[in-house]
Amino acid sequence: MSLAVVTLKKGEGRLLKAGGMWVFDNEIASIMGSFLNGDIVLVRDFDGYPLGKGFINTNSKITVRLLTRDENRKIDSKFWEDRVRDAWEYRKKVTETGCCRLIFGEADFFPGLVVDKFSDVLVVQSLALGIDRWKEEILELLKKVLKEDGIEIRGVYERSDVKVRRQEGMELYKGFIGPEFPTLVEITENGVKYQVDV
Repeated sequence: MSLAVVTLKKGEGRLLKAGGMWVFDNEIASIMGSFLNGDIVLVRDFDGYPLGKGFINTNSKITVRLLTRDENRKIDSKFWEDRVRDAWEYRKKVTETGCCRLIFGEADFFPGLVVDKFSDVLVVQSLALGIDRWKEEILELLKKVLKEDGIEIRGVYERSDVKVRRQEGMELYKGFIGPEFPTLVEITENGVKYQVDV
């Protein structure tokens, strides 16, 4: 199946070309081909030059959230597992991983997704329609990668109860993903123990 193509207006896309990951609605000249909001589309400059591929959502001012600059890269489980591994390896190098932000949206190339680790519990927030479709698979990949380092995740809680989801055409949601578990978690930060209710 061929992907829809989003073409930018001449002179637009400066932020994207400077390393940004968003295409705004007022930068788009045309969208050719059929798609549903949340689908992956190709992004091209006004002259047809490929700029990458990302999620589209015409409900949002941020119409496309770029995933990759390589328009030939397949977006599949392998793609997300590579991203998960990169994020985890980076955290292990720069921070204490007992309690940390595992995935930080665009900074880790997961547009609209935030995942925090509180000891053996993950708390997820999904702010974009496209990434929401992949959310549960990404969480399973996170559990798999953490387990390889001996970290068993006992539960996942979602806190997607922020108003910005409405701008994406999404409902607010708060609750367990998977089995329920006691939400009081003990964490240690700088040698100090805290009780956190996720």
